[in-house]
Amino acid sequence: MGEYGISQPVPRTEDPRLLKGAGRFIDDIKLLGMVHGHVLRSPHAHAIIKSIDTSAAKAAPGVLDVLTGEDYKAAGLGNMPPPMPPVKNSEGVKAFGTPRGALITGKVRFVGDLVAFVVAETPAQARDGAELIDVDYEPIPSNTNTGGARGEATPAIWEERPDNLCLIHEEGDKAATDAAFVKADYIHRQHFQINRVLANTMEPRGCVADYDAKEDFCTVHLTTQGGFGSRRFLAGGIFNEPEANFRIIPGDVGGSFGMKGGGYPEYILTVWASKRLGRPVKWISDRSEAILSDTHGRDNMTTGELALDKDGNFLALRVATTASIGAYTSPLAAGPLSNNLGTLAGVYTLGAAHVRVEGVFTNNTPTAPYRGAGRPEAGYVIERLVDGAARELGMDGVELRRQNLIPADAFPYKTALTFTYDSGDFETVLNKAVEIADRAGFEARRKEARSRGKLRGLGLSYTIERAAAAGLEHADIRFDGEGRVKIYVGTTNNGQGHETIYTQLMCDRFGLKPDQVRIVEGDTGQMAHGQGTGGSRVATMGMSALHLAAGKVIGKATKIAAQVLEAAETDLEFTDGVFSVAGTDKSLAFADVIRIAFSPRDLPAGMEPGLYESDTYRSTVPN
Repeated sequence: MGEYGISQPVPRTEDPRLLKGAGRFIDDIKLLGMVHGHVLRSPHAHAIIKSIDTSAAKAAPGVLDVLTGEDYKAAGLGNMPPPMPPVKNSEGVKAFGTPRGALITGKVRFVGDLVAFVVAETPAQARDGAELIDVDYEPIPSNTNTGGARGEATPAIWEERPDNLCLIHEEGDKAATDAAFVKADYIHRQHFQINRVLANTMEPRGCVADYDAKEDFCTVHLTTQGGFGSRRFLAGGIFNEPEANFRIIPGDVGGSFGMKGGGYPEYILTVWASKRLGRPVKWISDRSEAILSDTHGRDNMTTGELALDKDGNFLALRVATTASIGAYTSPLAAGPLSNNLGTLAGVYTLGAAHVRVEGVFTNNTPTAPYRGAGRPEAGYVIERLVDGAARELGMDGVELRRQNLIPADAFPYKTALTFTYDSGDFETVLNKAVEIADRAGFEARRKEARSRGKLRGLGLSYTIERAAAAGLEHADIRFDGEGRVKIYVGTTNNGQGHETIYTQLMCDRFGLKPDQVRIVEGDTGQMAHGQGTGGSRVATMGMSALHLAAGKVIGKATKIAAQVLEAAETDLEFTDGVFSVAGTDKSLAFADVIRIAFSPRDLPAGMEPGLYESDTYRSTVPN
């Protein structure tokens, strides 16, 4: 293992260029003839649009185009996806995917809804033009309260769903859970209001679209977590064109955690405007606009119940959640409501469990995955229930947990909700946490803090969650004749340090130095396909794909080395970038193998010049 090998503490390879201002973020994209877009947004949570007059805006200095919802309909462009992602709909309720164009017509449904798009020579001229648009609104009653979304007097957000119900999703065994609650000696119940949250990324969302009419091809620089998903969204979902007509370049993306994972109407508008004008168009959100227009997270009202016997053993868990979808179903709206409910089972021996989720419409910004996509909410609910039950029963919270932990000899263990755990030693982990926290000395620390007028608390949460759900990722490895390697991976970096881990893997496998490695992520014009970033999947999916591709490169290099060293492939050892023949002093550096690989005269018969391989890692394990 070299100094930059796996498990070694190394400096981040991307930091020097980022700290020197050499990053390539969306506002760094400056193209010849580029113009700028601005969105006019609704100031009302719910209102009928009686009329829109754009004449003054169109005549304003520098304004090149003004687009409304009627223009969008006339252009025949597609609705924002969904239909909703597949969920297990219950009680005969089919999930309702809202019909949403990039610009709305008829009625606005949340503060920030997109009413018009102005394109001008400068950002200031685009904003000035938007202020000249005269919109006649008729405000109507609205509801921004998740808990009251289904009340009889609550106004309907969508006429198709007068009860504001988007979907119902259930998991677990309701009959067994109800039976366990009937037999329980104690039932602990809590109501949780899990507040709406939003991302506040260092780099706001943005898009630069550059349409080439001669080639009928659009290059799109985009703040996205997945270039290939964004290409599918634009090509097939909106413009009804082949994906080959689009190239998505993510570049550096300044933060996300899920919020930049889906498609947005502003991206459609930017591409559409570039097609109409034949010029590059840039749209970038400002900070206030981001608060209104970026998808939000969570916003749940949850009632949880934990059934116990007289000795404090957990019998069953019952959870009912009302979750706000917002005014529209975002492409990933159902994910946080349904994908990670298994986290509710925690690390405990629950005999039965049942969870019911209602997704409801409100006059709020649409919701989507953010920071855990349902896992933090589920972990919060089960752990608060355990603490509350301990207080009601007069038991120590740590001891109640220890009593109900899945024992180490019970694995693999099928939980009462969704998952099968393959292994674990939960009691050892709990004991270690208690030891490190010096829980025995806490009361003394609290007393000392109180003497200084301070309050000190101690909290415990024992949470288990799934990351990197089943999926795939693709990686290409291409060496040049000078010994440098460029890798292409379908993931997208938004601050996590992907370049460092990918570089470290290449150095570890091939004995390279960091300055010999270059990384390209998510660019649909430079690789075959990819899945993108999300769900803590890069280290498992992206690294696995790259590891497999590296194995193919080494396999090809071994054939070359075996011929040069006049040895059988099975007798070769490859360590720290050097092939050697076992039991001899014969060796060949990997750098020399690269040189030979690019020399057709020196290659073994039947091998093509060059050193490049690709592979796709596919995970099919459901839990």
